[in-house]
Amino acid sequence: MMEGLRSKIRVAVVVIVSAWIGILALYGVLKPISNGCIMTYMYPTYVPISTNGGVSSAKYGLYLYHEGWKKIDFNQHLKQLNGVPLLFIPGNGGSYKQVRSLAAECDRAYQGGPLEQTFYQEASLTPEEGGKYMDMDGFQLPNQYSRRLDWFTVDLEGEHSAMDGRILEEHTDYVVYAIHRILDQYEESRAAREKEGAAAYGSMPKSVILVGHSMGGFVARAALIHPRLRKAAIETVLTLSTPHQSPPVALQPSLGHYFSQVNEEWRKGYEVQTTQTGHYVSDALLSRVVVVSISGGYNDYQVRSKLESLDGIVPPTNGFLISSTGMKNVWLSMEHQAILWCNQLVVQVSHTLLSLIDSKTGQPFPEANKRLAVFARMLRSGIPQSFNWMSSYRSKNATGSQVHTLSSCPNNVHWNDDGLDRDLYIQTTTMTVLAMDGRRRWLDIHKLGSDGKGHFMFVTNLAPCFGIRLHLWPDKGKSASEMAASKRVLEVTAKLVQIPSGPAPRQIEPGSQTEQAPPSAVLWLSPEDMRGFRFLTVSVAPRPTISGRPPPAASMAVGQFFNPDDGKRDLSAQFMLLSTHSQKELILKEDHPLALNLSFTVSLGLLPISLSLTTTGCGIQRSGLLAEEVGDMENSSPISLSWYSGLCKLRCFPPIALAWDHTSGLHILPNLFSETIMVDSSPAQWSSTQGSEKTTIMLLVDPHCSYKARIAVSETAAASRFLLLYSSQIVGFSFAAIFFALMRQAHAWDLDLPMPSMLVAVESNLRIPWPFLLLGFLPILFSLFISLLKSQPLPPLASFAFVATICYVFANGSVILLVLVSQLVFYGVAIIHVFIKSRWQECEGNICLAFLQWFINLSSGFFSLKVRTPLGLCSVSIHADFSLFSRGCGVVRVLRVNPLLVTALAAITLGCIVHPALGLFILILSHALCCHNALCSHARMKELLDFKDVGNERSQQFASKHDSGLNQNFQLEENSSSSPDSSRSFGDTQLEIFHHRHGLLILHLLATLMFVPSFVAWLQRIGMGHSLPWFLDSALCIGVILHGILNSKPEFISMFSFPEIFGKEVRLDFIYLLAGYYSYVAGLGLVPYRVFYAMAAIGFISCALRILYRRSREKGEPRFGRKKRSHRH
Repeated sequence: MMEGLRSKIRVAVVVIVSAWIGILALYGVLKPISNGCIMTYMYPTYVPISTNGGVSSAKYGLYLYHEGWKKIDFNQHLKQLNGVPLLFIPGNGGSYKQVRSLAAECDRAYQGGPLEQTFYQEASLTPEEGGKYMDMDGFQLPNQYSRRLDWFTVDLEGEHSAMDGRILEEHTDYVVYAIHRILDQYEESRAAREKEGAAAYGSMPKSVILVGHSMGGFVARAALIHPRLRKAAIETVLTLSTPHQSPPVALQPSLGHYFSQVNEEWRKGYEVQTTQTGHYVSDALLSRVVVVSISGGYNDYQVRSKLESLDGIVPPTNGFLISSTGMKNVWLSMEHQAILWCNQLVVQVSHTLLSLIDSKTGQPFPEANKRLAVFARMLRSGIPQSFNWMSSYRSKNATGSQVHTLSSCPNNVHWNDDGLDRDLYIQTTTMTVLAMDGRRRWLDIHKLGSDGKGHFMFVTNLAPCFGIRLHLWPDKGKSASEMAASKRVLEVTAKLVQIPSGPAPRQIEPGSQTEQAPPSAVLWLSPEDMRGFRFLTVSVAPRPTISGRPPPAASMAVGQFFNPDDGKRDLSAQFMLLSTHSQKELILKEDHPLALNLSFTVSLGLLPISLSLTTTGCGIQRSGLLAEEVGDMENSSPISLSWYSGLCKLRCFPPIALAWDHTSGLHILPNLFSETIMVDSSPAQWSSTQGSEKTTIMLLVDPHCSYKARIAVSETAAASRFLLLYSSQIVGFSFAAIFFALMRQAHAWDLDLPMPSMLVAVESNLRIPWPFLLLGFLPILFSLFISLLKSQPLPPLASFAFVATICYVFANGSVILLVLVSQLVFYGVAIIHVFIKSRWQECEGNICLAFLQWFINLSSGFFSLKVRTPLGLCSVSIHADFSLFSRGCGVVRVLRVNPLLVTALAAITLGCIVHPALGLFILILSHALCCHNALCSHARMKELLDFKDVGNERSQQFASKHDSGLNQNFQLEENSSSSPDSSRSFGDTQLEIFHHRHGLLILHLLATLMFVPSFVAWLQRIGMGHSLPWFLDSALCIGVILHGILNSKPEFISMFSFPEIFGKEVRLDFIYLLAGYYSYVAGLGLVPYRVFYAMAAIGFISCALRILYRRSREKGEPRFGRKKRSHRH
């Protein structure tokens, strides 16, 4: 009894927790998002491009975009075609008109010229990307754009390419045709101009730049390895929110297989061609192809950054991933569709694409490293994209990578030393600039940088060169010209890196003091940077402008010598988990380090935090305010506290958070006072590497002020991130849980024990210790063993095992919910059915009802075509050949006696010719009908026994009629029992049949749901032509149907047996165990569609064993695996 109570408590806890996580996740996903994007506006015109009539995909279309409100002549516009071709490929359900934002901004950028030049530090290629082999100092971006971009777009009818592999393949075929048609159109336009006598100018394009959104980006990569693509027709690919590693919904087997096939071809494409003896033959086939992937960050719920990564597909020398949160001049996370119209991103991408054009040839740079360098300079920030600044500095010095000389401010910025009024000598480790006072501040590096404070951090809102300049001096001097040539003054102004600044402060009234301005640039000098120098100077420009631009409304700059170890805070997993119940506080006193380094043991991609900073002090006490007044103020009314906080805003600059993530790179949050911080990482997965489970946040806070930081894990954000990251893993684990439950049912049948229900079988998966360890933890160890065999890096063991265990428990809870709901529906329908049937039989004495029943029975007997005599209907031959009719009667007899054969033929036919989802739907419909019949039989037999116990004569009469009804409606061939004379045994058998078919129903219901997205895409294409399903999907569908049909009866379990292996007989329960382990590992690998391989394998094995069984029976040989099932009375 205690064990039953524990089981109920275990089920209740798992179900409640799973439901609670699901509700929180749904709320977090559906909550509105404010992304800060600006809308892009345009005047679009789409010029159709004629296509040949012989194109296989005639339903698709090709268009040329034109920006402008004036009406144009399409033919004349095509004749003037002379730019650089780009092809936009829409994504899943996308429209060809989505090109309008990018194309319109490209046209404006071409007419307006390049972006205004700034003198912040620019990003460059890393050594892994080939930066040490390229002279970046000699490579400059263009001062003006030399060639217009011609934007083409393909109309793919808004088909759902993310749901079906066949659609994806057809889109690839048409994109290849469209590329060839675009290149041919340029030749036709040039020939038309020459025919009219116009002079030929410009070079003909030989390649097309592809820009793909979502699945359109994968179509672009698939087109590049297409066998019919012309050589060098594609050399540059830019993808926006595109899944590269695997489908975002990896449910259809053919879709997952197509992804794997394309990625494998890409890996081979970057391998150098050699002979069998290892001699060089040629460069890699894709050596000139550059791919850049832009992700939308954590607000993109449809495609995670992990899927958008190019790791293992494209080498670092030919491509990289960048998140929009770390993109220069963007700094925003955006939704899946917003990435197409977000003006901040669209403008930056437009200028990047125009910068790819070589001014000498008017075509994109032929060298892959130059094109990659353009992408790096135009998209990346000068801030390192990985982890913290200190590790990046140390790695640079350790690896000996190329160090570029710092350039001084340009000559057109007329700012000499004579323009500085008076020098200031800073005696404290912290310096502050509150106005453009035209002074130079001297900081003694040896004095202020002692006691371990050898690092210098500097933040400001003044523009480098125009508003502020920084120099390193070997000795003190009035001007750089007075220094000896051997003692060179080094300008480090170019080390300032740009960061996003919040909104500018408002001036409350004329002449009043404004709030402290948010910083827009940050600089970090390490001891290695300052080695050999004695002084650091910070020169501020005078308030009158020197470049024609107005000064900022409020000026600020704060610098500090500090020890990075003083600002380190390691936040453990225990600290983060406890913060879900109560907020944790961190106190920052005045004169704290400017840079506070928070290291979270658990990634903020899994456990996002809510971080709030409250100013508790800002030096007012030192400014003449009595300590008693400050103390009274802290305990006073909210109005006084608000006044005090507003007063501190005049002195403290707004905090800034910089978060580094191993997967998605850099995230910056300006004006941080209260914010939910998350990163788009994918920690604790099988493919994760060491260190990916951590997140580092650097807080830039004013050292003059004291703060109280409150940290708490956001439950809704954590739940939504959990389901978004591990949904594929949970799907695979759900199949594993069902296989384990079917294993227990088969094992109970073999041992002649009562077959447990699905609820009891699934609950047993969670029993501690042995069932849970063997079923929930052993596959994790097996996956680690596979990693060792493949020489793959091991994931972080603790987080990997913990998250996998949580996903396994959640998957079991989800399956239990599904079992409870389906079981409740079956029991409810069965009770209603039995109740109506009973009332009908009670009222059958009525003449009208008796006549109606007689008519129904007569009609049923006529249309049933059931053979009642040896001659029967076969003796009647009207207008038909007797032999044909006899064969027809034989077919009818076979189909009548074998309803499972009818189900199998219908399901396989629909699954192979129409769509696999329809075939699986027929299968689960068969399961549902059998479950209903078995449950009704069980309920009616139970009612019969109750009547017999009462001893009522009327109930006995009812029971006799009831028995005859049972014998007529429920054939023993379908629901057999070894003790047919015992009504109690028959009822128990019906209940076991229900439990058995219910388990198969749950398994195949999930399999059908995995094909639903593909089926929805198929429904959309009904009127556009039909193509047969992929062979892989059809073959697996046949295997699943065979599994459901050939194992539909519990007694079939006894027929499933291999000959003895190592002295032990292999039975169905062991096969289910292996299938569960395989599904578990498939879930860990984020390829849940591979569970179809396990189901199909069981189906084909069952078919082979059934054939062997029949042959052995025909030959009179011993029937292996045959075991008689007895029932307990």
